[in-house]
Amino acid sequence: MEKKKVVAVVMGGPSAECEISLITGKAISIALRERGYEVKEINLDPYNFSEQIKASGAQVVFNAVHGLYGEDGRLQSALEMMGIPYTGSGVCASAMGMDKFATKRVLFGSNIPTPKSLFLYAADRNKIDMKQEILQTFGVPVVVKPASQGSSIGMTIVRKEEEVPGALDLAFKYCPEVLVEEYIDGEEVTVSMMQKDGETVVLPIILIKPHSDYYDFKAKYTAGCADHICPAPLPEAVTKKLQEISLATYKVLGCSGVARTDCMIDKDGQCYVLEINTVPGMTTTSLVPDAAAKAGYSFGDLCEIILKTAHK
Repeated sequence: MEKKKVVAVVMGGPSAECEISLITGKAISIALRERGYEVKEINLDPYNFSEQIKASGAQVVFNAVHGLYGEDGRLQSALEMMGIPYTGSGVCASAMGMDKFATKRVLFGSNIPTPKSLFLYAADRNKIDMKQEILQTFGVPVVVKPASQGSSIGMTIVRKEEEVPGALDLAFKYCPEVLVEEYIDGEEVTVSMMQKDGETVVLPIILIKPHSDYYDFKAKYTAGCADHICPAPLPEAVTKKLQEISLATYKVLGCSGVARTDCMIDKDGQCYVLEINTVPGMTTTSLVPDAAAKAGYSFGDLCEIILKTAHK
């Protein structure tokens, strides 16, 4: 990437993850400026985005928008119509990665291990007894989450039958589609991947040890609320399996740039992919920078490597 080109770091927007996106974008902007790039920061206004891009003089976009617009294919579509190269996955991969229903269908169809699931729709709330269907299918504990949110927003691990209606109300508040998922009792890990010199590199696996009941929004973004153990102290066979299924997910969805799978390992050592993040966080408590650091890449290195994968 020529350093004389103007790089627009796009962040923020109307997503529920706006606050984290702004932190991510600011950190990326600082790192790229330190590397000698001319950086313009854009706080995403979806309805005036093309004007924002034109006013910035951007010749390439570093996408730092989490969730709505930035991670669901819409930002990517707009940039492709404008002919502006951008970082991260393309339109289709972004849309499928953001939509947990679509991701699940791809995983099931590709024989990539993932927890059993139930798809629920707001339009059916008065037609079926969702609580009964969940309890008959899974019992408790069970995981209830919106189909198109990240950072565990709107998610509940239901441990008592009477908690099901509240969990559904919360999830439907964020999305008209809700994913109910088999609860996997075990260890949570994350596997980061990035493109470098035309190859997809799998970074060291991180074992996540939240100080709370599970790895919720607070644990993800508050310093000291979770431990990241990297590389994860796992048996070689488990490490290899996690790398295989994560890389398979990255490839079958057609991802590019940097992405991160969230996975579980059950008590028997079986591995499962929960979801993939195509615009993972880049804050001081984020997982991808931690994994990259263990592989020998500074935060600045990581940002520059990602920038160099920008495509139309």
